[in-house]
Amino acid sequence: MAFKSTFFAPLSVILTVAALFAEGVQAAGEVNLYSARKEALIKPLLDRFTEQTGITVNLVTGGADALLKRLQSEGRNSPADLLITTDAGRLYRAREAGVTQPVVTEALRQAVPEAYREPDGHWYGLSLRARPIFYAKARVSAEELSSYEGLADPKWAGRICIRSSGNIYNQSLVASMIAHQGEAKSEQWALGLVKNFARSPKGGDRDQIKAAAAGECDIAVANTYYYGGMISGKDEAERQAAEKVAVFWPNQSGRGTHVNVSGAALTAHARNRDNAVKLMEFLVQPESQSWYAEVNYEYPVREGVAWSALLQQWGRFKSDNLNLSELGKYNSQAVMIMDRAGWK
Repeated sequence: MAFKSTFFAPLSVILTVAALFAEGVQAAGEVNLYSARKEALIKPLLDRFTEQTGITVNLVTGGADALLKRLQSEGRNSPADLLITTDAGRLYRAREAGVTQPVVTEALRQAVPEAYREPDGHWYGLSLRARPIFYAKARVSAEELSSYEGLADPKWAGRICIRSSGNIYNQSLVASMIAHQGEAKSEQWALGLVKNFARSPKGGDRDQIKAAAAGECDIAVANTYYYGGMISGKDEAERQAAEKVAVFWPNQSGRGTHVNVSGAALTAHARNRDNAVKLMEFLVQPESQSWYAEVNYEYPVREGVAWSALLQQWGRFKSDNLNLSELGKYNSQAVMIMDRAGWK
């Protein structure tokens, strides 16, 4: 199945749905979900869950940061039973804000590797995204590349494109480096990287890839699912740009390529707790994991699930096995390092 539409719920609709959640008698056959994933990237799975269990999923979508603020402001009155959001850094923030509660089941522990779940069960990864290096095939050879650390080498001066320091994906990348090599070395790396920027950071991950394809830079750092969307999308210009770059998996002789997750957390005041847990378990079943790989070009978090044909084309790679809760732990230090390095 392919779903290309996006969903932007008007505020009035969201408030109406929330009011109905709050006022209605909590039925045994429903679960209320706040999701930072767009409707097209989650709704088909929710419909399948309802078909299999008879449990109705009441879905509200929105921006990741906005949903967290909403949960905080609603407090005990929140109708939400489950939060799905992107990046382990945001999941960490949700726990720190007190809007999640731990849940531990054998099904979740068996499906989600230890590195991709919060140690006490406050959140579980649902899909895995990698953030490798992309290089312009006409101007760079794979033999010139090695690691993230290597991007600070002066030979890349004026040749690197990457998003701003305000981007959570970049913050988590720097946080992972702090976890592995400490603040001092990470700051030296950031200083070297910034010196090699081809331009002041702007745009999203697709823009970095397009800039490399257009010759504005030779190297881009981006998440693979954006690249997959460009290759498989309807935009001819994006497809042509994607064809001009290739994926390089950094740090294969060391800790592995940086990865992150989209994940789910049981809310602190979930009224339909059992149904929410059932939904979490459903989303890490092999069928659900395979669907994510096919539709959104993300990697299954569950081991043993086949990758889509497109993901297989990019090759197997060694991923960093750092517990992703560390990304949130070191986020504030990462932001300060990026600021001191002049990473705008």
